[in-house]
Amino acid sequence: MFGKLKEKLKNWAKGLTKKTEESEDEEEIIDVSETEKKEPKKPEKNKKEKISKAEKKKKQKDKEEISEEESKIIEPEIEKTETISELIEEDETKRISEIKEEQIGEAPEGLDRTTEIIKDPNEEIEKEEEKKSFLKRFATKISKVKISEKEFWDYAEELETLLLENNVAFEVSDKIILELKKEIVGKEFLKKEIEFQITETLKDIIYKILIEPFDLIERIKLHKGGNSEKPYVILFCGINGTGKTTSIAKIANLLEKNKLTCVFAAGDTFRAASIEQLNKHGENLNVKTISHEYGSDPASVGFDAIKYAEKNNIDVVLIDTAGRMHTEKNLMSQIEKVAKVTQPNCKIFVGESITGNDIVEQVKAFNESVKIDGIILSKADIDEKGGTALSVGFTTGKPILYLGTGQNYDDLKKFDRNKFIESLELE
Repeated sequence: MFGKLKEKLKNWAKGLTKKTEESEDEEEIIDVSETEKKEPKKPEKNKKEKISKAEKKKKQKDKEEISEEESKIIEPEIEKTETISELIEEDETKRISEIKEEQIGEAPEGLDRTTEIIKDPNEEIEKEEEKKSFLKRFATKISKVKISEKEFWDYAEELETLLLENNVAFEVSDKIILELKKEIVGKEFLKKEIEFQITETLKDIIYKILIEPFDLIERIKLHKGGNSEKPYVILFCGINGTGKTTSIAKIANLLEKNKLTCVFAAGDTFRAASIEQLNKHGENLNVKTISHEYGSDPASVGFDAIKYAEKNNIDVVLIDTAGRMHTEKNLMSQIEKVAKVTQPNCKIFVGESITGNDIVEQVKAFNESVKIDGIILSKADIDEKGGTALSVGFTTGKPILYLGTGQNYDDLKKFDRNKFIESLELE
């Protein structure tokens, strides 16, 4: 399903990563040049010059007395150390002071020791700055991708086209694109995880669009357990050729497996051989079929089937109706009458999953007429695209209950959102 979607997302992720890397390379070149202009030269050379001068003074002045003028020259050097005296222990500070006052001849030695003390913290600061600079460069290499709005729309148009090609209705694809934009534009993702993050975001959006189906069998059992005198009534509707009658037979088979009895109401009194077709399914499944002559009122057929179920203590009535195009107003008004007379507990629309966008208008029309409760998609086994499931659920706000996957009575699968997303093969 959703052919080429996985490949498209992969290419998208690669493109975004590549653009970000190119952008970062440009920024790195600019940063280096600016750093070279603004960054002052390291003071290491000056330090060495100061140390060597101090050593020379020490040799020259060891045997000579230092005059008061010369001691004044030393004092500014000592004062420089006082600006970072917080780095020197109290006993060292006192010792330097004593050297100045009482043993001036050893002052150069004291100066030398002080200079060495000053050197160590500066070197540590320099090393720390180099370390931070390295970490910054390293962080750039594993930096996050920030998706801009422009970059998003460069790829979003292709993604939208791909969704439309896979039978996703326009309004649904538009919803997906806008939700995806909301979730990823301006957000930062690790480069190596960009494809995973986009894919997971898309899957989450699809999951939310699909409506969680209710358990039809459980609802019927609850109705029965409530000691209701009336049977649980299900009305089936849809256009011609969608597999509606076969789907009714599959539901009857499912009910039997859950120890629930049912009766058929042959409400399609319009299509030739429709009554015979439903009756044949009834014989195969040992289910009674209530029918009238062709051309009779389908509402009366449904009414009689309900009375029969009440009299014979049957759990469920399954009402078939004539397939009709959603544009045929007279037939649509007829099904409204059937619903009004029979008061069904559940109304199910049956449509083909391979119909594409046409099914959206169909399900909308039937929903407006009879307020459907759920959907069965037939021929899901030959649907290679998968977009129909998204479209019908979103446009009606109603859940897909079952998928028809073949012609046998057991070929009816309960719809599962998680399995549907897995079938898109986005992993």
